[in-house]
Formats: sequence, C-alpha cells, structure tokens
Amino acid sequence: MMLANSPISLLGLFSLALQAIPQVASAPYQVTFDQFLATVKAASFPQWKDSAVDDEQSFAQIKAHILDMYSGVGNVAHSFLHDGRYADCIDINRQPSLADRLLATAPEAPPSPPPVSSSGGPKGSGTPAVSPLTQNLKDPFGNDISCPDGTIPFARLTLERITTYPTLTAFFAKSTNGAGQALSARGVEELESRGPSAQEPHLYAYSYQPVTNYGGHSWLNLWSPVGDFSISQQWYVGGSGASTQTVEGGWIVYPQKFSAQAVLFIFYTPDDYSTGCYNLECKGFVQINNNWQLGGTFGQYSVTGGVQKGVDLQWYFYQGNWWLYLRGAGAYDAVGYYPGSIYNGGQLTKSAQLIEYGGEVLRFTTAVAWPQMGSGMFPDKGFEQAAYQNAIFYSPPDVNGSASPTVWSDLTKAVIGSRSCWDINITESAQGGDWGTFFFFGGPGGDTCQ
Repeated sequence: MMLANSPISLLGLFSLALQAIPQVASAPYQVTFDQFLATVKAASFPQWKDSAVDDEQSFAQIKAHILDMYSGVGNVAHSFLHDGRYADCIDINRQPSLADRLLATAPEAPPSPPPVSSSGGPKGSGTPAVSPLTQNLKDPFGNDISCPDGTIPFARLTLERITTYPTLTAFFAKSTNGAGQALSARGVEELESRGPSAQEPHLYAYSYQPVTNYGGHSWLNLWSPVGDFSISQQWYVGGSGASTQTVEGGWIVYPQKFSAQAVLFIFYTPDDYSTGCYNLECKGFVQINNNWQLGGTFGQYSVTGGVQKGVDLQWYFYQGNWWLYLRGAGAYDAVGYYPGSIYNGGQLTKSAQLIEYGGEVLRFTTAVAWPQMGSGMFPDKGFEQAAYQNAIFYSPPDVNGSASPTVWSDLTKAVIGSRSCWDINITESAQGGDWGTFFFFGGPGGDTCQ
C-alpha cells in the first residue's frame, strides 16, 4: 500500500518503469499484481501522451475503467506469464462481473450438453487440444501456469494494452474497423449486391441459417493465420438494426489486441456493437471454471499435412442465461455464462434467431495484404490442409420453451470479397458422416480481395 500512497518514491518510479516494459516471455523483471496495480494508480497522462490514446480525458476514462474492474478483487496470491501476457488468479466470488454478489447466488449450470463425436469424418479426424492451464507448465519465473481451485484466470488489463487504442470505446469494440460483426441474411444480400467495387472494411467466408435457437455447437479446427485480424467463430444473433444482440465465441488472431497466435475468445453485444466487449474486459461474463483462459493462446495448433488440433465450443441458453461449454481432451467444462440481464430485455433474453459459423478477416491499412483466413489454404485442399468446423448443430426450443434435442444445421454459404482470396465449401449432415454438418473454409488473402 505504501507504493500507491507514494507515487514519487523510488519504488514507485521503478514500478512505473516495469509497466513500460513489453510483456514478453523474455522480460527480465516479474511484475507482481501489487506492482501492476500501483503503477496504474500512480499513472498520469503525460507519461502516456506518446501512446495511441486520444487525449487526457480518454486516458482518464481508461485508467478509471482499470481501477473499477479491480476495485473489489482483493488479494491476488498467484499470477503467471503465458505467451507474453500476465494473468492473475482472482477469487471466483470477487470477479468484476459478479458486482459484489456471491457466486452462490448465481444461476445453476445446465446439464452438460450432449457430446457429439468429431471423429471418423470423411477423411480423418481431429485431435482435441489440451488447455495450457491443465498441463503443469511453468512460466519464465517458475510460476505455475494455472489457477488454484476457487480462482479464475483473469487476463491483466494494463495501460500498455489499452492505450494502443485511442479511447476505451475503441478498446471494447470487436475491432477498430467494425470487423467481426454478425451479418443478417438481409445484410449479406445487401453486401453482395454492391459487387466487387464496394470498399468493405471486413470480408467474410461464412455460413448462416435463420432459425429460432437456444445456441449451438461446432468443433473448431485450430490454426494461426498471418495478418492483422482473422477469426473462426460462431455467432448467435437476435433482434435487428440498433437492437441486434449477439453471443459469440471461437478463436482469433488479432496481434494489436491479443497475440500473433490464435487465442480463445468470446464476445457479446446488446445493441448492435455500440457496446459489449471481449472476454472479461468489461463486466459481463461470469466465469466459473479455472481450466480455460479467455484471451489466452492454445499452445497447440494444427500442422499442414499432419495432426489437426481443435476444440468443441457450445453456447446453450438455459433458464435465461447464455452458458459457454468448452471441451478439449476429456469432458465438457461449463466455463461460465452471460447473465440474461446484460441484454436489457431484448431478443436474447428469449432466444436467438440466427446462427452463423465461419471466418472473417480485416486489414488495418492498405500497406499490408489482406490476412490469411483459416489455415491460409483454400477449402478444396481438404483435410490436413484447409481449416474447418464440423459437428455443427443448434438447439431449438420446444413448445414449452425448453430446449429440444439438437438438430444438424442447414447452412447457406456467404462470401464477401474475392473468391481468389478465400472461400467456403459446406457439406450438409446427410453427406457428412460422423462429422455431421461441416465446412472447409479459408484462403491466402492477398492485395486485391475486395
């Protein structure tokens, strides 16, 4: 506490220096949680005026958000550095999204979703990735890369990270240029009708089905494509226009925000992307499981011509809340939930109306090529070459408002941008064998993809 109260002390200046050190695995100093939080409290705009942040007011909002997020977490006994970023193991009952409520008052988790095999597909099968937090790994300082029972891994919200954006709103956004947003079927038709000359900032190869649902599932083949922004994900969408609401998840390569390797992510918006955020970066998602780090790298990825890694990801709307399930090797984990209250009485407090699965890319400047999508290979290259999602199904509600048995998805293809850069090939469940409904997707990107 002395450090927070004496920001001009030598120790305080030392901690400020630590804050400025890039958080890479080779960093010579370990930044403890207390040191990190003290530097945030002591920080002022002049120290960060050369960052991307717009002005002093924007900096004050960023600083206030960080301090608000950590205001109730209490003591942190364990932290670790993984792939260049710190995570702190915070008390599960004191995570920001609980807002002073105990986890004991949280809704009960639903029964585990029915497992769907992703093995024995038409040309082989994938191998489940194992979360790095379950592998008894150590960070460069000898700390366990894991969190004890009763805590959850919370990716550290640093000034260094957030001031790479001009404002707090920009940091929360799905991307600075609008990428990653769900498209309604109507939106697809509008974009396609504009033709190749339309200067769209974000481009897609994905699939969709308008259907009332309580969430769904796919097995996501893991890759780390090269570029500014590239995703493989699920979207569950309700409402329209300014009332569009989503719950989303998958993997993303977004070096400015996360890592040059694909990381696990979730995202939500209650108001057509005007607000919302990734992972645990604002008060929304309540995590109950310590096996998975939202925003963390997987540590295991697919190899061209070799082993294909992946994870099962499923969203399930149960008793008014959206539950996330993940499965690597072993059983499903109920990772946590988005409370229905964050959707402010909107469509996602009842059901979703649209399912979407696939890839999207964005480049931030014309000085670089459009990113790779998926593995960087076109879908016709097939298994061990192209990226895929398989075992794609959704949960329809029954007449009483409960979930019915899951149904294989019946997907429609949509490509926004040039098919000389990427594409998607869908196989429906009747021809999909043990893979059910699946698709291969992706491509190398390039200079002229619009």
